[in-house]
Amino acid sequence: MIKRITLFSCPMDVALMDETVNWIADRTSRRQFTQHVVVNVAKVVNMRSDARLAESVRNCDLINIDGMGVVWAARLLGHVVPERVAGVDLFGRLVAMAAKRGFPVFFLGGTEEVAAKVCAKLKAQFPALKVAGSHHGYFWDNEQEVVENIRTSGARLLFVAITSPKKEAFIERWKQQLGVDFVMGVGGTFDVIAGKVRRAPRWMQMAGMEWVFRVIQEPRRMWRRYLITNSKFTLMLIKARIAATFGSTA
Repeated sequence: MIKRITLFSCPMDVALMDETVNWIADRTSRRQFTQHVVVNVAKVVNMRSDARLAESVRNCDLINIDGMGVVWAARLLGHVVPERVAGVDLFGRLVAMAAKRGFPVFFLGGTEEVAAKVCAKLKAQFPALKVAGSHHGYFWDNEQEVVENIRTSGARLLFVAITSPKKEAFIERWKQQLGVDFVMGVGGTFDVIAGKVRRAPRWMQMAGMEWVFRVIQEPRRMWRRYLITNSKFTLMLIKARIAATFGSTA
């Protein structure tokens, strides 16, 4: 059973991977619109200073906990969180579900080359997958045209591989015009599927060290981001733990 908690003023849904996939599949089959997001340490921190990002996250129908840092923080503050639901893993499960149930999908994001590779690889992996369309993520000069293409494509599920907070703002801005039943921001997932970026080994994922692996791959772009957000999140957690000890809630 999916249960909603609040951590650092951010609503989050505690759910197993199977529960999440089944919940989304059921709503999609009933043509019930679902706006989905995953939260990690960086997103929770950035929500504190970015009101638009915070609003878009809070407006989502399903908010899965992606980062192990958030899982550990929730547990430390008294919440029962059995597992993380990583966005890249959920993406794979949902594509498999869409192929099985005949739900057309649309892939939005990445470069043209990456978008093409994602379509080709997933079609090879899931021959029954119906790809309603795809488009690269550099479309801000003709945003409305891209939205119209998605709306008329017949897609039931839309995956948006654009960096945060742009993807959340895009989804929030256009969700009424997209014409899909499910929309999910998947960040850098397309780069992983296309083989442009490697994912951390399983042991690093479980140890909450994926961020270290990303810094190693892209040190100039990532070191400052993770140093700042991880430090801020640690301070937030310390303050919340002290407040909880003295009878307050996080």
